[in-house]
Amino acid sequence: MPTVKVFATADAAAGALARDIAAAIGRSPALTLGLPTGRTPIPLYRELARLHAEGRVDFSHATTFNLDEFAGLEAADPRSYYAFMQRHLFDHVNLQRRRIHFLNGAAADLAAECARYERAIARAGGIDLQILGIGTNGHIGFNEPATGLQSNTHLARLKPETRRSNANLFDGRVSAVPREALSMGVGTILRARAVILMANGSRKADAVKATVEGPVTTRMPASLLQLHRHVELILDEAAASKLDARVR
Repeated sequence: MPTVKVFATADAAAGALARDIAAAIGRSPALTLGLPTGRTPIPLYRELARLHAEGRVDFSHATTFNLDEFAGLEAADPRSYYAFMQRHLFDHVNLQRRRIHFLNGAAADLAAECARYERAIARAGGIDLQILGIGTNGHIGFNEPATGLQSNTHLARLKPETRRSNANLFDGRVSAVPREALSMGVGTILRARAVILMANGSRKADAVKATVEGPVTTRMPASLLQLHRHVELILDEAAASKLDARVR
């Protein structure tokens, strides 16, 4: 069963995780991180930037791989996840550009791009610590609920719920959100040496409960994290509100 840590607020959870990541990089400066996007990790990235500004974490030897990117968007597009990461983290820490890895949503051959990404992760020696968010429908990365899931990085069709949750990047227009995205597969995620899933807010409480206490099923992709030996959930009180008291 995953380890669960509950904090009073989302900011408190983000601060604790940022300190843990800084400590991990202090122990292993060449750490390879898997990184998410979305609203949930913004406080985490803000805290990591603050710790870096204070000289408490050095990213110069670290490597990052982001989970996903919208299909059809150039990295320079302000609506892309690459641009999101630039705004919230990359512009504020000393990660070397050559150590930042991202899927190219505008690649001419998206299947070849997914295969390239898998090779890049393998060449880096795999991901040491994968950070995840979770969708209200239990998706991780862009691995949406389905009767079956692809193991490796792939082109994913986005559910309407997922497109709605990303509309803020597209001036609130759901119709402008791409219908497809490139995403690490569940197998790619599970091959990370350790996984930390962040969640905050009552909207995530049902998905969190299913992730920890429900059956392992592709209809709830995050539940597959139960199969990993080193998984931790970092939650605020609202996201943890439906968990059995014995789990918390």
